[in-house]
Amino acid sequence: MSTYWGHGGAYETWAEFLRRWAAEEPVDPGALPALAEEQWPGETWERFALHFGNALDARLRSWADRFLAAMTAAPDEFSAGRALTQAREGLRSVRALAGHPGLPESTRTRFTELVDGQIRDLHDQMERALDGLAAAGGSDPRWIERRRRTLRDNSLIALLTDAPQTPAAHAVPDPWAAQSPGAGPRRRVITD
Repeated sequence: MSTYWGHGGAYETWAEFLRRWAAEEPVDPGALPALAEEQWPGETWERFALHFGNALDARLRSWADRFLAAMTAAPDEFSAGRALTQAREGLRSVRALAGHPGLPESTRTRFTELVDGQIRDLHDQMERALDGLAAAGGSDPRWIERRRRTLRDNSLIALLTDAPQTPAAHAVPDPWAAQSPGAGPRRRVITD
């Protein structure tokens, strides 16, 4: 069992990481210490799981807000597909932390299943929303089918077939941030 005097050891390291990660500060998950089931008593694991769950929840909520804004602003199916693809990449770091190799297997499994369930649920909600639009009438059925095809061609649940990986320390935490104007050279199209 770890000592809790002075620096809180592995628990404090993880708790501080989770606080900063939830706030989308740049952090390195590769520097986290490995944890073992027997390392802490049950009450400590319960507190740790609460910190971990709160961090995942904060990142998923932030991600969902950006995703909704991007999908709402998408003027066409290309833009909607791009928003879905970027959203999938944004979920990659959340899923990677849930399956962090430094966590005990039971904890990894529980949190990865939780995140995967959230992703499946969101995909199902988007499909049901399109079904509702089609059933209600009043919406262009061609648009509904184009959107359904875009949703399926750029599916968020495609991420679930990938093995969770620890994100790189210097990865961009918000894939939309990489697309902001002035972030880099832009392509120029010159017509004759």
